[in-house]
Amino acid sequence: MIGPSSEAAELIAHLETLRSEENVAGMARFGIVTDRALGISNPDIKAVARLAKKDHVRAMQLWRSHIREARLLALYTAEPKRLTMEEARNWANDFNSWEIVDCAADLFVEARLDELIWDFAADDREFIRRTAFAMIAGAAVHRKKESDATLLAWMPLIEAHAGDPRNFVRKAVNWALRSIGKRNLACHAPALALAKILAESSDKTARWIGKDAARELAGEKLLARLR
Repeated sequence: MIGPSSEAAELIAHLETLRSEENVAGMARFGIVTDRALGISNPDIKAVARLAKKDHVRAMQLWRSHIREARLLALYTAEPKRLTMEEARNWANDFNSWEIVDCAADLFVEARLDELIWDFAADDREFIRRTAFAMIAGAAVHRKKESDATLLAWMPLIEAHAGDPRNFVRKAVNWALRSIGKRNLACHAPALALAKILAESSDKTARWIGKDAARELAGEKLLARLR
């Protein structure tokens, strides 16, 4: 039986028993990299994480396995307070799939590694740049007590990279802009203003991001909720 004392190898062996080739094929259709995947759903991995509990050293060992599900388990069982900038950067160097990125971004936000947002946005690698904007979106949603000024300070990054046409980047930039705009009225106005500017851009990608964000941020239901 797996539990808090289980070693990385035991957890990986347990994950192997949950393998589903049918699910692997399904994941590929959603753009998930499946080279080293077992086909286990995220809820099932989270269930394993709840049994295994947090263990930062073990999480590092799980990550080094290169198995998709073991890496997700590493992210779920790492200890945010112990996670260092260097560890986060090392993990980011391995990013190759959007769902790993989005899960890691939540952990990095919880660990308050905000400086990485600027570094990751400046990195030209697609999945590392996506991490920056996934972190902004996560902070806007999950950090209820964060000052609006912190979030609005990231808006220039959204504007600067709105022209990146790569699928996983443009979707994350859009996500970050919408998330800031939906946070509260103080954030809504500048986010909608930027969305309208981008909607008029001569750049096709920036125009798509702006129009899509403006459509959602100008909606009556959202405005009613924010008021």
